[in-house]
Amino acid sequence: MMNAKQEYIRRTKKNKIITNPLTPAKLGIFSIFSFLILLTIIGFFTINSKGMVINKAIFEALEGFKNMFFRPKSTRFDLAEGMILVLQTLALAFITTLVGSGFALILGLLAAKNITNEKLSNAIKMIISFIRAIPTVLWVLIFAIGAGLGAVAAVVGMSFHTIGYLVKAYSESFEEIDGGVIEALRASGANWIQIIFQAILPSSATYLLSWTFFRFEINFAVAVAMGAAAGAGGIGFHLFNAAGFYHDIREIGVIVYLVLAVALIMELIAIRLKSIYHIHE
Repeated sequence: MMNAKQEYIRRTKKNKIITNPLTPAKLGIFSIFSFLILLTIIGFFTINSKGMVINKAIFEALEGFKNMFFRPKSTRFDLAEGMILVLQTLALAFITTLVGSGFALILGLLAAKNITNEKLSNAIKMIISFIRAIPTVLWVLIFAIGAGLGAVAAVVGMSFHTIGYLVKAYSESFEEIDGGVIEALRASGANWIQIIFQAILPSSATYLLSWTFFRFEINFAVAVAMGAAAGAGGIGFHLFNAAGFYHDIREIGVIVYLVLAVALIMELIAIRLKSIYHIHE
């Protein structure tokens, strides 16, 4: 009987198109995507539009975008006050990143299998996976029960998700370090602390900087949302009021432009840091 390899060679010689066989894994993925597409189609036709006229809705949406982006104006704060609000949001993101990266560095070192034991590494990674699986807004709302809505709940909740994100990034960076260097230090009598400061951190410093700044950018975007959801203040709280209470499209445009300007500046800083420290993502 001709085996699969011989059959593949025979078909290749006949210049026929060879297709990959349908495995159970591929069948499962195909079934899931098909089911999601079906739900999307059903949801599109069964959504409650409340008598909305599509053509009119599209026209009003375009008119709203025109007012937002081409006629931005704020009557509740001027440009200087807007920049102060953005700086408050940046401060919230910075504190969150600082706290989260500090805890993540320690846990990341303990979670790296090449510098700690496997049982401890697996235990930490399992707990971190649980933390990371819960969305940031849920962590913020959980801590808001005890601390109340405000900046404290936002910082603690955002820090939890930041820790979950950075521990995975840091530990994987540590595990990519050449094991020969670590073994050489151990053979020379270096202890765990010396290995960390003489081999692990110097070898992965650029990656740590890259991941930390990337998370800072994410935290800034999250801080804008948390300013509304958790009452943490900053530009996000004014965005929530402008959209939910005042229905001021033109003021939303001002806020969007301020956030985009800060995001652009942060991206330029990231590019500069990459060129200075030769960071490769």
